[in-house]
Amino acid sequence: EMGAAEARAAGFDPHVVGEPAGDETTAADSKAAVREFVDRGVDLILFVGGDGTATDVVDALDAADADVPVLGVPAGVKVYSSVFAVRPDVAGRVAATFEETKPREVNDIDEDAYREGEVRTRLQGVAEVPVADDDVQSAKQVHSGSTGALAEAVAESVEPGVTYVLGPGSTIGGVADELGVDGTPLGVDVYRDGELVVKDGSEDEILDALGDENVILVSPIGGQGFVFGRGNQQISPAVVERSEVRVLASPRKLDETGVLRVDTGDEDVDESLRGWARVRTGRFEERMMKVV
Repeated sequence: EMGAAEARAAGFDPHVVGEPAGDETTAADSKAAVREFVDRGVDLILFVGGDGTATDVVDALDAADADVPVLGVPAGVKVYSSVFAVRPDVAGRVAATFEETKPREVNDIDEDAYREGEVRTRLQGVAEVPVADDDVQSAKQVHSGSTGALAEAVAESVEPGVTYVLGPGSTIGGVADELGVDGTPLGVDVYRDGELVVKDGSEDEILDALGDENVILVSPIGGQGFVFGRGNQQISPAVVERSEVRVLASPRKLDETGVLRVDTGDEDVDESLRGWARVRTGRFEERMMKVV
């Protein structure tokens, strides 16, 4: 249940070091696995998940006073730490080829503060991570630059009869405020004709709420540049295929991001999004950004 079945299906003959304590795995199982790995002198701990799993891994390493390198395969809802590869396939390449490591931060977002409109990340620990150019993502950066004019302009451009999918984050949250609706900072909402049709929706709920014309409003994660695949997996490939995508960001965020990234889980959809995209940065301003 913690990887052995998948490893065998891929043609490997894994050495299984333990079993989950119950019918469902918990943080305790993750920490127990890490301790087993340390005891066996592994060269790298490759884990699948998000910031919560990364926190469990570094907690177990700290408790064992071990400095084994770690690398995350991004698969969680929150993936803000700088210990993750930019895509699952890249994680495999980095694991197979790395020659040196550097200390990187494991962060988790303060969900209570985020729901109140304040972006605050908490340092959970530091781990040695393989160095591989831009294949390992940066930590989420917090930006204090004003996006008030941007949010106001986007809200003014909303058209009747069009369904708007509002992604998570403070930038899109500002648009929701301008529209006069109580959005969900950590979730995905659907807005149409003056009201929230869906609040904090799942993929199925979002798909059910889509109309003939649909627009996704999304902002990249600061420092990482992810537009899709980090914190907004509810906006699935099926949702993207039925919608127009509009990216919003402050100039400062784009300056510190460099490029935009997508990781929807569907290679065809990712390929359709790659290239050059217009990003709205103000009331009238736009910037061309490369999506990789």
